[in-house]
Amino acid sequence: MIRYALAVAAIAAPAVLPAQATGDLAAVQRHLQSVETMTADFSQTDRNGKVLTGNFTLKKPGKLRFQYEKGVPILIVAEGGALTFIDYSVKQVQRWPIKNSPLGVLLDPSRDLSRFAKVVPGSGGSLLQVEASDPKHPEYGRITMVFAPGQGPAGLVLQGWVALDSQNNRTTVRLTNQRFGGAVADSAFRWTDPRRSGVRS
Repeated sequence: MIRYALAVAAIAAPAVLPAQATGDLAAVQRHLQSVETMTADFSQTDRNGKVLTGNFTLKKPGKLRFQYEKGVPILIVAEGGALTFIDYSVKQVQRWPIKNSPLGVLLDPSRDLSRFAKVVPGSGGSLLQVEASDPKHPEYGRITMVFAPGQGPAGLVLQGWVALDSQNNRTTVRLTNQRFGGAVADSAFRWTDPRRSGVRS
């Protein structure tokens, strides 16, 4: 699980954008700029095929939450400029700057995708894949976000992503029941610090 958090927490450097993909990338940029709130169900599959499920919540500016299914003592929250990984089973908290995370592109509509992402060929059909990676830091790994035409902002819907770390350990996140524009309270991104009593916000 920590490997998954690391995989989503450290990619934000320029990548070459193929000229033929500028239109698709611009469409993704418009989608990301248009999303204010989003909720979805997610399933996460690790390299061993283990699947965990839960709920995903996003709110701009700068907030997201991965609430895992009952019985999984893990929480991932972005707030206050940081991506936080909380493991309640061992009372451990790890934090990274959200600006250094590929997930940061979901939270900051002002970021220019062409500076750190590129469109990559898919497996056919109408799916659109956008990859973020840093060739100067292979230890950061790579993440590929997958979009499909739909009723979301700018005519796209985020379907999920695949994170690959420097040891080629793959984590796949799939989203379903995506909903946009609903009311999301800031309290949804508060979390209890297992190292001491009290709630963080």
